Amino acid sequence: MTRPFRATLAAAVGAALVAALAGCAGAATAPTSNAGAGEPQTGGTLTYLEPQTWNTLYPGSGGFYPNGGVINNITDRLLYQDPETLELEPWIAAELPEVNADATEYTFTLRDDVTYSDGTPLDAENVAKNFDLLGLGDPDRKFTVSEQVTNYESSEVLDEHTVRFHFSAPAPGFAQATSAINAGLLSDETLDRTSEEFGPGNATEIIGSGPFVVASEEIGTKISLTAREDYDWAPPSLEHQGRAYLDGIDYVVAAEDSVRVGTVVSRQAHIARGIEAPDEAQFSADGLHLLASATNGVNNGLSFRLRDPITSELAVRQALIAGIDRQAIVDTLFSDSYPLATGALATTARGYTDTSEFYVYDPDQATKLLDDAGWVPGSDGIREKDGTRLSLTVNEALPQPRSREVITLIQDQLKDIGVEITLLPGDQAAQDAARGVPGELQVYHSMVGRADYDVLKSQYYSGNRNALLNGYPDGTVADEELDALLLAIASSPTEEGRQEASAAAQQRLAEQAYILPFFEEPQVYGYVDAVHGFATESIGRPSFYNTWLAQ
Repeated sequence: MTRPFRATLAAAVGAALVAALAGCAGAATAPTSNAGAGEPQTGGTLTYLEPQTWNTLYPGSGGFYPNGGVINNITDRLLYQDPETLELEPWIAAELPEVNADATEYTFTLRDDVTYSDGTPLDAENVAKNFDLLGLGDPDRKFTVSEQVTNYESSEVLDEHTVRFHFSAPAPGFAQATSAINAGLLSDETLDRTSEEFGPGNATEIIGSGPFVVASEEIGTKISLTAREDYDWAPPSLEHQGRAYLDGIDYVVAAEDSVRVGTVVSRQAHIARGIEAPDEAQFSADGLHLLASATNGVNNGLSFRLRDPITSELAVRQALIAGIDRQAIVDTLFSDSYPLATGALATTARGYTDTSEFYVYDPDQATKLLDDAGWVPGSDGIREKDGTRLSLTVNEALPQPRSREVITLIQDQLKDIGVEITLLPGDQAAQDAARGVPGELQVYHSMVGRADYDVLKSQYYSGNRNALLNGYPDGTVADEELDALLLAIASSPTEEGRQEASAAAQQRLAEQAYILPFFEEPQVYGYVDAVHGFATESIGRPSFYNTWLAQ
């Protein structure tokens, strides 16, 4: 890296990013054109810029995209989900599992040639240990049950390379769950760690069987992976087999949008995640590329919290929906990479149902709803009822694109109908803490990616993410019908049953005005011409196994 660039970057963003980039082999190499690049080349270290730092490398809790971007490249899974077709294929499992008629038993036969990077075998005992932790949790070590593993009861090792999983009720989403990064396989010794021991400062101790291993870590700033030389068990359907093409990957945290964009555009890094819509045009220049990868799950939008007295009122929820101009938000802040949502799920998601008729912008109707419900404008224009001000708090969703700007537009739109919106900023820990406390957030901004019907349950079920705060501390729920439908999605043994339950749950969410979906959220990457073969897994996390650099 040249000294003039380092000086410029230091002036712009400070010494932390400079120090992180300084050691990135290959980052300063001028990219070559894709034209005539020829056969894949082995070698080079790719520099990847990430908007936020990771907070755990435990797969079961690794859904946050900075976590998943690492986990996806250091672990393998039993099955592989094709990111284009979403079909499941063998990976560490030698074949697709045998499943009994009611989807309460899954039997996997494993490959016999897979080892972890510490040399220990990936066998049936180890796979059983992985899923026992995911499916049962361990409160003493602060591991919760994985939201993607439903009705798990036990594992049974049949022989060295055969394992059977038992469920207390049908678990039709389990096969897909074994393909997700949340089921990334870990060595026995790694599985003995506490939850805290998967956090920052421990990255090099997390042992997977994937194509890359963690070589070094600078807490909060940079994590470096190197290729595993003896890796030879990629999904059989992939044309590329053997070790990864890249020698390594440097994940560098660059929180500022302008820094990520400028660093890639100036060819001082190879690729960046989180290219915001206003910056997309910069990647239309020669030698630059943009990839908007679908996340195939619950759309970016708002969830109205049922345990808050204000948003527990149907008329208020309906008025909020009618008072927000979603199309104006998308047109003002986003691009064609962000299609306007037509329901709870993306059109590419399993079980998608169109409920757009419930999300019509109609400020006159919003005003009438609030008038009829007894919400009267106060002296400053904000409505009141029985001494309560119609004031709601919405979180700044830090992982979501332009969340602060989205909430700012909503503030302006809803003020016109007498609703006050307050933004709750803060770091991710503060956001997570507020999310589960009644009264802290009346409206929750988020999304969830997962390429399976169960994604609806993950987001809205009272025992999972509970985005609606439908569940109460005593175990009761505000809407038992919705919870039953969400459970049916995860427990119906047939495809038809899951589809039916999913459609009914989406209808319930729309009819009861529980949510307002904004747009289908992609993961947007910008990269230089030297990068070839870059792709993502089924919900948009980076996959670097097939990636190579033109030298």
